[in-house]
Amino acid sequence: MSDADPYAHRRGDAVIELTDERGVALSDTDVQVRQLRHAFQFGCTAVDLDADESLRSLWLDLFDTATLPRFYWGRYEPERGRTRRDAVLRLARWYAERGVRLKGHPLVWHTVKPRWLDELPLPEAETLLRGRIRREVRDFAGLVDAWDVINETVIMPRFDNEPDGIANAVTRLAAQKGRVEMVRLAVDEARSVGTASLLVLNDFDLGPEYEHLIEDVLDAGIPIDAIGLQSHMHQGFRGEDGLREICDRFARFGLPLHWTETTLVSGDLMPAEIVDLNDYRVDAWPSTAQGEQRQAAEIVRHYRTLVEHPAVQSITYWGLDDATAWLGAPAGLVRTDGTPKPAYRALHDLIRGEWWLPPQTSRTDQAGRITLAGFAGTYEITTARGRTVAEIRPGASQTVAAMA
Repeated sequence: MSDADPYAHRRGDAVIELTDERGVALSDTDVQVRQLRHAFQFGCTAVDLDADESLRSLWLDLFDTATLPRFYWGRYEPERGRTRRDAVLRLARWYAERGVRLKGHPLVWHTVKPRWLDELPLPEAETLLRGRIRREVRDFAGLVDAWDVINETVIMPRFDNEPDGIANAVTRLAAQKGRVEMVRLAVDEARSVGTASLLVLNDFDLGPEYEHLIEDVLDAGIPIDAIGLQSHMHQGFRGEDGLREICDRFARFGLPLHWTETTLVSGDLMPAEIVDLNDYRVDAWPSTAQGEQRQAAEIVRHYRTLVEHPAVQSITYWGLDDATAWLGAPAGLVRTDGTPKPAYRALHDLIRGEWWLPPQTSRTDQAGRITLAGFAGTYEITTARGRTVAEIRPGASQTVAAMA
């Protein structure tokens, strides 16, 4: 990483060679260049189609990768055999049609799973879980090309928080099989469908237990594609040193790091003595002017630190607006009245400002070439003859052949 440019590893230089349909160079031709998205995945949870159009516009103006938290099994299939497939497909297609990358969340989790599953014999529950994984991956192939394949495996075998006293089927299965075999179950079933899905092992536990699990999973030859790291910072920003320390620890496994769930609050911080964030309950948790300024400053520090780290490939902000925020926290980038907070503007200034190539016009040389330098990503190239798209990779200069 360059001391002068902490983002040098995110940038690329390219020579674009433009030809017509016969392969003849488009010499002395005006060319308009527009960036479409980053190679780095700047993500957020998807906004529903019934949300206000202005909220969807705010989402699209900032992010390029959507997590669809619509696959919690208990909500996706509340009655056995009756899923919400069609509604989720409509949502996925809406984003895909706008060039957004999609990830499904989650395929296996011990929470928000169907109550009817818990009442079944464990072998039958396992059979249904395996089939559920295959079904969702198959049904959304070509739209959803990444999955949080198993969520919070560290705590899974010991999770015990069922209100009606019926033993949790997924917890019982994890206790019987062990963590590594639960990961194998999830990955094997997702891979068996034959798609090229990117599979993320995801957890909020960022300590030694998760590190040991990853070691054991890799030693067992289970092919995961990325390590998911959650950080809901309801009790305060971790700080640059804390983020770097976490990234360095998990980067040793040689897999891309995905910060899959990140939040910063714009109101009072949750008390430090709260161990499980779910245990904090208040009548109201408002966003405040002071908190919004703090959130804006911290989100810039958070994103700069993670984008600087070469192992990080993706950051997902968990909840665009306060109206749908997890635990009712003022953790969104948009207020409940639909207006953007300072944090939205600050993040936009980074992702679509400092780290974004503004639209520009160039003219090809005699060989039909233009040069392009910017953050790695997808670029639209337009001439009077037509339009093409070029992918710029990070690193050394490259030559990209394109027809327009």
